Amino acid sequence: MEITTFDHLTLTPPLRRALTDIGLEHPTWIQEHSFSAQTAGRDVVCIAQTGTGKTFAYLLPALRQWAFAKVKLPQIVIVVPTRELVVQVVEEVNKLAIYMPLKAIGVYGGTSMNTQIAQVLQGMDLLVATPGRLIDLVLHGSLKLKTVKKLIIDEVDEMLSLGFRTQLIQLLDLMPPKRQNVLFSATLTIDVEAFIMDNFPAAAKIEAVPSGTPLDTITQTKYNVPNFNTKVSLLQHLLATDTSMDKVLVFVSSKRMADMLFAILDAATPLQFGLIHGNKDQNYRFKSVKMFDEGSRKVLIATDIIARGLDLLEVTHVINFDLPEVAENYIHRIGRTGRAKRQGNSIAFVSEAEQPLCDNIENMMSRRIPLLTLPQSVPIATILIDDEIPKIRMKSLEGKLPSRENSGLAFHDKKDKNKKVNNKIHRAEELKMKYKKPKTRGDKFNKKK
Repeated sequence: MEITTFDHLTLTPPLRRALTDIGLEHPTWIQEHSFSAQTAGRDVVCIAQTGTGKTFAYLLPALRQWAFAKVKLPQIVIVVPTRELVVQVVEEVNKLAIYMPLKAIGVYGGTSMNTQIAQVLQGMDLLVATPGRLIDLVLHGSLKLKTVKKLIIDEVDEMLSLGFRTQLIQLLDLMPPKRQNVLFSATLTIDVEAFIMDNFPAAAKIEAVPSGTPLDTITQTKYNVPNFNTKVSLLQHLLATDTSMDKVLVFVSSKRMADMLFAILDAATPLQFGLIHGNKDQNYRFKSVKMFDEGSRKVLIATDIIARGLDLLEVTHVINFDLPEVAENYIHRIGRTGRAKRQGNSIAFVSEAEQPLCDNIENMMSRRIPLLTLPQSVPIATILIDDEIPKIRMKSLEGKLPSRENSGLAFHDKKDKNKKVNNKIHRAEELKMKYKKPKTRGDKFNKKK
């Protein structure tokens, strides 16, 4: 029988009540099809796109199996790649567990470890953490993992691309051997497959859709735009003329590009734009996301740091100001819109240099992105930024230098005949050389004296 509502899942009354408060009635595909495998207790690997409800897909079974214990050590550990995702997952846990006596805390790097040690020592039932900080707390001795029954690793592909493989392997060694492992990944890359085969060879695999397939609720379009300044003009034009752009995510290629774009746009229309990237401190990043989520900022300029995991509410448009180097990241970016069966829009600005990246994305999706005509009111800029100016390499005009392999030292001793030495021979020396014996005349007289 096809499951159409959460009532068909074997959820506890507190969980069903919490879902009713949230306003959710129907599970997504991955929530429905992964539930029984997870509650059966076997290792599970789930491949599902960004925006398909992955967080609830692993939280609902985990909370369904959780049982109250007097000892406040974690039974469930959830590992995620970023501090923003730690905060979000803890918030989602608290929503679902509002009618349960469950305590959840989150720990992550980039902040005081002493504060988090104090939190951990107070006890918890569920722990959400980034890999590095989790290992630090265990090695410090403030966190014990002996009661862990379920380990959940979210965004496995992102973990590996960020270089967390060593930490994940170390973390698996610190965990008790008898536990359930649940892994979620948006893509099934070669690295992900190798990691799964090395550590969870018997895991059941549940794949929502083939890797690289975008959500059907997202309308994709693109513009051919020659350079950065023209992209800025096009973005300003779209924001000013398209009334449907209520909440817009703009992705750029680098932190420096994000700062540059924000400075230009904020100077023209202040208090409409937010900014987030890896060089911003924790409080700034949290504040930027919160202001965008609440609607006090219409546009959020970001690098790929938030392309994964964060559940931003009702994003109407995702604009790829720069295309990502990795084609799969395009899917993660546009997955910020079109969530929860809402209609979303994705627009890509493609320069001539980025055309190969666009081809890779279209080949991965097995579809072409419709091309729109650049509006006539958008001026074509002739001034290029430094990154766009062709680098001219001048041919060296210097002649070939002589070989110095056998040149020896820079200074040499003079020839004997050229040396300035005192060659004068005294009379006594002449007599010695002539008679082969030392001079003796006058020696007695000298000795008597």
